[in-house]
Amino acid sequence: MSRTSDTDDCFMCGLEQNDESAVVFRDALWSCETVPGYDVPGWFVLRVRRHAERITGLDEAELATFARRARDLVAAVTEATGAPTTYLLVFGENHPHFHALITARGEDVPADRRGGDILRLVRERADPEAAASLVPAVRIAYARMTDAHSVHT
Repeated sequence: MSRTSDTDDCFMCGLEQNDESAVVFRDALWSCETVPGYDVPGWFVLRVRRHAERITGLDEAELATFARRARDLVAAVTEATGAPTTYLLVFGENHPHFHALITARGEDVPADRRGGDILRLVRERADPEAAASLVPAVRIAYARMTDAHSVHT
């Protein structure tokens, strides 16, 4: 993916340089990976590969594929982590490049860290090595999800 000078300071665009070991998948439109600074085990970012701000900045192809990618990734993260709940969060305030944070929420997460408060775990449970160790299992589960859904579509 090429970047223009307008996007050189975009944190999400910079993830194009992520090591492949952090990547669950990349296609022409989307990428899913662990993200430095948000590397809590079971947390992944699904992001549009070109610079598009907010969901309103997505083009028709991106809009047409976002829900399927999000569904399959939530299912894959849930399967790989065994989490009873997996959140799909979209804010875009700190990083206006369109992306969704997929966060597995285990039984061990206390009530005051659930819902939107799960974001507080970024300071409490960041563990880059443990986060990276989940990538292969999520990658395999995601590939299985997309294969299963392609048979029916």
